[in-house]
Amino acid sequence: MHKMPRIWLDYCQFLVAQCKITRSRQTFDRALRALPVTQHPRIWPLYLRFARNLPLPETAIRVYRRYLKLSPENAEEYIDYLRSVGRLDEAAVRLAAVVNDESFVSKEGKSNYQLWHELCDLISQNPDKVTSLNVGAIIRGGLTRFTDQLGKLWCSLADYYIRSGHFEKVLFDSYAQFEESMIAAKMETTAEMGKSEDEDIDMELRLARFEQLIARRPLLLNSVLLRQNPHNVHEWHKRVKLYEGNPRQIINTYTEAVQTIDPLKATGKPHSLWVSFAKYYEENEQLDDARTIFEKATKVHYKQVDDLAAVWCEYGEMELRHENYEQALRILRKATAIPSKKAEYFDASEAVQNRVYKSLKVWSMLADLEESLGTFQSTKAVYDRIIDLRIATPQIIINYAMFLEEHNYFEESFKAYERGIALFRWPNVYDIWNTYLTKFIDRYGGKKLERARDLFEQALDGCPAKFAKTIYLLYAKLEEGYGLARHAMAVYERATEAVETGERHHMFNIYIKRAAEIYGVTYTRAIYQKAIEVLPDEHARDMCQRFADMESKLGEIDRARAIYSYCSQICDPRVTANFWQAWKEFEIRHGNEDTIREMLRIKRSVQATYNTQVNFMTSQMMKATTSSTGTGEGTCNNFLAVNCIGRTFICKLLFSSWPFAEVQLEQKSVPTAVFGGLKED
Repeated sequence: MHKMPRIWLDYCQFLVAQCKITRSRQTFDRALRALPVTQHPRIWPLYLRFARNLPLPETAIRVYRRYLKLSPENAEEYIDYLRSVGRLDEAAVRLAAVVNDESFVSKEGKSNYQLWHELCDLISQNPDKVTSLNVGAIIRGGLTRFTDQLGKLWCSLADYYIRSGHFEKVLFDSYAQFEESMIAAKMETTAEMGKSEDEDIDMELRLARFEQLIARRPLLLNSVLLRQNPHNVHEWHKRVKLYEGNPRQIINTYTEAVQTIDPLKATGKPHSLWVSFAKYYEENEQLDDARTIFEKATKVHYKQVDDLAAVWCEYGEMELRHENYEQALRILRKATAIPSKKAEYFDASEAVQNRVYKSLKVWSMLADLEESLGTFQSTKAVYDRIIDLRIATPQIIINYAMFLEEHNYFEESFKAYERGIALFRWPNVYDIWNTYLTKFIDRYGGKKLERARDLFEQALDGCPAKFAKTIYLLYAKLEEGYGLARHAMAVYERATEAVETGERHHMFNIYIKRAAEIYGVTYTRAIYQKAIEVLPDEHARDMCQRFADMESKLGEIDRARAIYSYCSQICDPRVTANFWQAWKEFEIRHGNEDTIREMLRIKRSVQATYNTQVNFMTSQMMKATTSSTGTGEGTCNNFLAVNCIGRTFICKLLFSSWPFAEVQLEQKSVPTAVFGGLKED
């Protein structure tokens, strides 16, 4: 009786009463598929009532979408449901489609204007939830369509912009629209009644007012934004640019800005307004007024110490631009003076004026000025003070030492390096050590060799592998130039162990090269052996080939052949064809038929070893597959396959031990069906 709607209705009601949600939904769908379309109106009311009562809006929405394909005239019911569950974006889209459908007839008796007004209210009151529609275009379309209801529609547009936070659009667009409508109305009146002189003057005044409004648009928008956030530094700068060419307005704007902005609430850098204000006076050659602005700026309670430090530095640079050098020094000395109440640099509870004495920005500028304009003692005092305050950077330490060196205070410069080393740890101390050791060697050479060695040992104590290479090479260079060759070799040997793994190959190359130059090539044998032992296979192969080339050049053919034989164990013939070609060429030059055959035998043996490793992994994978799929015929086949693979390589290894004997598979009692492919091998 699947074609009887009464049975389906009773069945669905029975399931709904039992609260079986999924089964009820599936049964409703079965009923709709079984019954003809003419009987669907009897099912849908119960289905929709069931869907609306569900705590799952998404399910009800999908049911309604299917329902509207059959009965689009009931769209208002769906829109009401969407608004009740908070799906306002889709509700607005559906309502817009209804408004644009001229054939739509409201079941609730609403006119097209009422639906349009309902849409405007919906989108204007919920601008953050309605994202799929161009709200401005919709409301403006209503302005041209319903000319007798302009007031309500303009209010809806204003409400939308207000709720969206676009206050400037409300003001300017409404004002501009008003002026434009007044001009249009005046022109229509003039065209109907004729022109007079007074009307011409009035029209020109209105046009001039409208043009002025358009020209003032950026300034009006800026005013609105500043009313929204009077602490927006960027907008104050824009306002100053808008008044370009009007000095009085610029000064008034700067004055208003610095009086209005609260540095603790400011968006942007509030000190930049003070600096720009002072520079404006400076550009107009009013230095006294610029100094007054800077003095006031140094007393403002900024949020960050860097803001106050930037003001002091700009103040000093202004004096430098006008060649008031003593004044610039006085300003920066005042900025770095210790306040009556000391405070830590990062203590936000204290005023920035009590913390600026620890600003490295101000101290760095003062040090530069003292070097250029002050005395040796005053400059040295500044650098010492920076170090005592523990705000120095490695670059400050190096600058201090270089300054002392320029004035021939070499031991003082070395003391500065020592103080810097005591302040910093690795990796920050690397630049100080590198410069210190280089300068010390350049200064004393081999005169204070033991002291230099102590410095190098101190530098290498705790040195990370990343930075060890440079220091070891410098150490070895010192020993080669002024010390003992065996000490240099010991340093190179230590370096091969201390540097990073990726740098060891390069370090061994340097070690071998220097050892060959100092002691001769025979001394490098032990180095080559150690390198081959500790380096990864990729670099060990290269070392073996170089070692073998060296031995062959010395006439030690047997040694070279032994090296090739050793290296062959880490050279897969499928990957390292260059090595095997080099060995082959070596045997052609220096060997005979027996040695070539031995080389080929070793090659086959190594290849078989690598193949065994690959197939061992294959067998492990097969075992894993067997354990996961269970036992049976497939399991037996896998076992036989793995067993055959293993016996194949045993046989290959067996053959490789007699490379020149003609061995027949039948003589070894091996089934030809399994190992038929080995006959040719």
